[in-house]
Amino acid sequence: QVQLVESGGGLVQAGGSLRLSCAASGRTFSRPLMGWFRQAPGKERLFVAAINLSGTITSYADSVKGRFTIPRDNAKNEVYLQMNSLTAEDTAVYYCAGGAPRTWSVYGQYDYWGQGTQVTVSS
Repeated sequence: QVQLVESGGGLVQAGGSLRLSCAASGRTFSRPLMGWFRQAPGKERLFVAAINLSGTITSYADSVKGRFTIPRDNAKNEVYLQMNSLTAEDTAVYYCAGGAPRTWSVYGQYDYWGQGTQVTVSS
């Protein structure tokens, strides 16, 4: 079993930055790929970013390219989401996910999920 715990959410003004963290515990070898998704009220859960085990390959949603990055620290069993130039459209609950999805942007293909952390961007 794998447990994922997010932290770092909060309220930030438009144009500001936040860094989310996701701490993983349990069977670390079973989550080679880590990703972040977000879900706004009344909307579906959407892909934000993902990173492979070695950290050499990343993928981003078009809406966050150039603003967000997804580094990981395997020694600490943590993955992060660095969010810059935030806008009101980035307001959502952000979820950390782990697994071995065939398609990185499909949330149904991830095996493990955190409880989510709220990010609110005021305009």
